[in-house]
Amino acid sequence: MEQTKPYQRNLYRLIVTCPVMYCATSTVGEGKISNLSAVGCAIEADQPLLAGQNVALRLMLPDQQESLPIDEAQVRWVHGNLAGIEFIEVERAANLRLHGFVWDGMVQHFHSIQQKHATS
Repeated sequence: MEQTKPYQRNLYRLIVTCPVMYCATSTVGEGKISNLSAVGCAIEADQPLLAGQNVALRLMLPDQQESLPIDEAQVRWVHGNLAGIEFIEVERAANLRLHGFVWDGMVQHFHSIQQKHATS
């Protein structure tokens, strides 16, 4: 009998709240990102998504006015209107921006933890 492994995240997740637009087969919708990594995100969608469904995304990150395009992503899990998304295909410049945004957020979080410990 095959044993299942518990789900485990291997990458840092940045807690953010920013808008996202998505397009799936015949659906165009909007939502909010609740967390973001270099390879995926969780979004609260205004219309239900289906697990296994492919979507294209436009992330409205606060670092620039221009949206960040995700050419292809897949819905990995769904709980009501909350969906876990894995990025499949991201253009190189967008991927560099995404990694930089997540890295900068991680560094800021690390510095805030250091400051809390220094004042304790």
